[in-house]
Amino acid sequence: MDPNFVQGLHNLLVQTTSNDTVVLKAATAQLNQDYYKNPACISALASIITSSPDQAIRQLAAVELRKRVAYNSGNLWTLISQDEREQIKTKFPELILGESSNPVRHSAARVVAAIAAIEVPMGTWPQLLPFLQQTCTSPNASHREVGMFMLYTALENIVEGFQDQLTSLFQLFSQTLADPDSLEVRITTARAMGVIAQFIDADEKAYLAQFQALLPGMIQVIGQCVESSNEAGARNLFDVLETLLILVGATSSTLCYHLLNKILQEVPLLSKVIPDLVEFLLRCGGNRAYDGELRILALNALNWTVQYKKSKLQSFGLAPSILEHLMPLTTEEEPEDVDEDAPSRSALRIIDGLATNLPPMQVFPALRTLIVQYFSSQDPAQRRGAMLALGIAVEGCSEFMTPLMGEVWPIIEAGLQDIDASVRKATCIAVSCFCEWLEEECVAKHTVLIPAIMNLINDSATQRSACTALDALLEILADVIDQYLQLIMERLSGLLETAPIPVKSVVTGAIGSAAHASKEKFIPYFEPTMQRLQHFLVLTGEGEEIELRGITMDAVGTFAEAVGKDHFRPYFPTMMTQAFEGIEMGSARLRECSFLFFGVMARVFGDEFAGYLPQVVPPLIASCTQDEGTEEDPNSAFNSGLSASNAIPVSDEADVNGLPTEELEDVDLDKLLDVNSAIAVEKEIAADTIGMLFNATQAHFLPYVEQCTLELVKLLAHYYEGIRKSALDSLLEIVRTFYDLSDHQDWEAGATTVALAPTVKDLIGHVLPALMEMYETEDNKSVVSALCVHLAETINKIGPAFVEGQLEPICGIAIQILEQKAFCQQDPDQDEEEEAPEAQAEYDSVLVSSAGDLVAALANALGGDFAPAFGRFFPLIAKYYKKNRSLSDRSSAIGCLAEIIAGMKNAVSPSTEPLLELFYQALSDTDAEVLSNAAFAVGLLTEYSEVDLSPQYLHLLGALRPLFVVTSDSPASKLNAKDNAAGAVARLIVRNTAAVPLDQVLPVFVEALPLKNDYLENRPVFRAIFHLVQTNGAVLGPYMDQLLRVFAVVLDPNGPDQVGDDIRAELIQLIGVVNAQDPAKIQAAGLSAFVPGA
Repeated sequence: MDPNFVQGLHNLLVQTTSNDTVVLKAATAQLNQDYYKNPACISALASIITSSPDQAIRQLAAVELRKRVAYNSGNLWTLISQDEREQIKTKFPELILGESSNPVRHSAARVVAAIAAIEVPMGTWPQLLPFLQQTCTSPNASHREVGMFMLYTALENIVEGFQDQLTSLFQLFSQTLADPDSLEVRITTARAMGVIAQFIDADEKAYLAQFQALLPGMIQVIGQCVESSNEAGARNLFDVLETLLILVGATSSTLCYHLLNKILQEVPLLSKVIPDLVEFLLRCGGNRAYDGELRILALNALNWTVQYKKSKLQSFGLAPSILEHLMPLTTEEEPEDVDEDAPSRSALRIIDGLATNLPPMQVFPALRTLIVQYFSSQDPAQRRGAMLALGIAVEGCSEFMTPLMGEVWPIIEAGLQDIDASVRKATCIAVSCFCEWLEEECVAKHTVLIPAIMNLINDSATQRSACTALDALLEILADVIDQYLQLIMERLSGLLETAPIPVKSVVTGAIGSAAHASKEKFIPYFEPTMQRLQHFLVLTGEGEEIELRGITMDAVGTFAEAVGKDHFRPYFPTMMTQAFEGIEMGSARLRECSFLFFGVMARVFGDEFAGYLPQVVPPLIASCTQDEGTEEDPNSAFNSGLSASNAIPVSDEADVNGLPTEELEDVDLDKLLDVNSAIAVEKEIAADTIGMLFNATQAHFLPYVEQCTLELVKLLAHYYEGIRKSALDSLLEIVRTFYDLSDHQDWEAGATTVALAPTVKDLIGHVLPALMEMYETEDNKSVVSALCVHLAETINKIGPAFVEGQLEPICGIAIQILEQKAFCQQDPDQDEEEEAPEAQAEYDSVLVSSAGDLVAALANALGGDFAPAFGRFFPLIAKYYKKNRSLSDRSSAIGCLAEIIAGMKNAVSPSTEPLLELFYQALSDTDAEVLSNAAFAVGLLTEYSEVDLSPQYLHLLGALRPLFVVTSDSPASKLNAKDNAAGAVARLIVRNTAAVPLDQVLPVFVEALPLKNDYLENRPVFRAIFHLVQTNGAVLGPYMDQLLRVFAVVLDPNGPDQVGDDIRAELIQLIGVVNAQDPAKIQAAGLSAFVPGA
């Protein structure tokens, strides 16, 4: 080795540590040009590491040596002589043991790992593993620490090369996990276990058993880190724990995937220790003597456990115990910064996870007991914790909670009046959650909620939280808002002038919700409100000002929809200018708001919006293609009209040789995650807006369809589920709109399809296979649910031609979901042949219901040709109707079968008997929603089946009779059931009038009219009336006065359309007939205007 080359390299390394920028740049350039391309630099750097007296230079040399060895897949390393390679392999690991500096040892160990990544797979370094094993058991503790770190870093690079040594490694780990002197050895051992875990397959039972035997020791090491406040060690080991719960797929080029937990489910390594693990994490997270950061790490690991080991939590019944330990944490003080984590916030996240991932029966009863206990406390912190837990749980338990609301409302009402402001604020948060998930129940309590919240708005301590609650409540009030609108607008308008900016933001949002609920009744307040909000639209300050500007843009869009385009037109051009300016300001939040605004304006103005498309579509596409990993200003893409995808991501920065210049540890992950999150949400809105624009502007959008479709297809593989959902939604919206614009014939149900326009067929051919491919690896249930719903909508519009060539895969989606075997439903702790538990989370029920929508759409498109498939689907759907199933499962199962019958029509006949048996069970259900669907189903079965069901009429009428018993204040579900029962009776009458005891049935039937909720059932109802008029008119004589009053209601031009054009025309003819016989009756009923020729 040339000593001058080594000395020159050493001198240049010293210069790169200089504070003089000129010297540093010159030295770096010379290193890249004269040294780092020369294979000799490898031996020279190794020499510097072992000989330089300067620790900083030794570490820098180690970092550079790792890069040179790894460069170009080891090409530079293989260019040095075999003797030099063997000398480095033999001596370098030994020399590391003598290094006194821990940072240098770690960097040098990574050099060994880089060399091993090249040599071990080729079988040219058999001495490495024995050396490492020997070093890890050395009597010298520092040697054991270095040896274990070298083994860990080597495993990170080439675990496959050591797979035939796993048993000996596990034996080694059993010793090093219990190292008597060094916590560092124990920590590094656990980290090495985390690496190996990713390469154990589910069928490698022996390795699984050996690994699981080590887990108690690993958990002990985590506890030792927490107890000794070793935050770095604890953080590393909690990362390992999360790796064992999920396998995160990430590489240096997909750092965002790692950061945002794009996960694949993993081998069930932890299954056997879940109860012990949960108890340990609760103990660490709940001990207030431990460092707050370490407690949060433990609680985050528990949250992952809830997310990815839910079947074990469910089978062990751990939820009540977990809740009991979490509730004390909810009483701890929260930091003022909403972005700062705390044990109390972590505890609430876990409660939310339990509520959304486990069957509500396992969660809410135990939680309700704790909430009542805590809310009865004299300690306001306990009352506050109870209220926050109640609010956070409603998302996952809303259906289960509905019949229990009589017990919940007194707690809410007391919380709104509590003497402590923190409890009142927490109650406002709970009310906001209730408004989102328990809409009808909240609207029914408006006389209590509105006055209480308005009072809290007057209190500065609760003003912001109260405005947030009011915003959520106004969003759902609809007609009820009339009595409050003036008071609300006076109070909120005043706050726009006086309140601090954060409160102004919430108030502006609440005014937008008031406009949404009041529709045209908002017109008197529109102009004054626009004047008050104008100056918010020109704010440019970071943070609060940008947020207020964005919320104002959203509110103005809501105003436009409320007051209509004629009233809003004077503001349209100016507001579009403001939206374009928002795009140029370099804020992802403002771009998001501008995109939302474009979508609203397109809906409101339709063709009038088309002229803006050349300015609107390019930034939408630029947003869809930008790189979330960039620290450059994403706005530059919009200014230049180019995609931001060419910007250099943090994780991919390179020197002139293409080598990374930044270690992963040096990247500010929190900052990068913030950038990713903001841009990802912006992309989600951009993708969603594209479909909305095409639907609103129709043919004007055609020049942009191809490019938008190509970009949206790319987004189907995005790591963020919100983007994938928006992309699939817009793609299918594009397909439907493109079909509407094509020259198409009306389709008929059946396997024989009407030919589509070639362009439509090409578009479907591009979109549908991409969606099928996405489904295969889609791990998010809400995305799969959206896919099913939007596929169903598209099939219902386009008909059988849409599924041509893809029928089997589409049926496969529904079958997998109904069997609970879709990728997003897979549970690694459950054997393939094992039945999924019947009790499931409410979100799981939503997914099953969406699969039912897809099956019903297929039946609608294929008609009688769906019969072979129905034999496969019927048992899969019917199993969801059992008394111990949730309301959602029972209701959607019966509703789905009803829709299938409507699609198949008389082809359903062979299945009449089992269907009728199931519907009889459903007609004895305790819930009105199920009864409603059952009534609809038996009516359709009677109408379409070729089997004569008249012998069953008396039984059916007896089962339907209780559904007619309602009062004016009955809940909507009971009123809906009554309407569907009326429709069912009507279908029985039309099918076989002689089998119906009309003298007993007609009084009840006519008394149920007019229908109040389900106007679609007016079609069978009036068909029955017309049928009786034509076949047995005298039987309706005693009821004619009542019927005429019903006719007046359904024909009222000031009300909603209740009957459709065909029935309206026939009804008017009937009125003419009655008028000819008895004009006084028609006049008394107020129907004279409808007499033909009047």
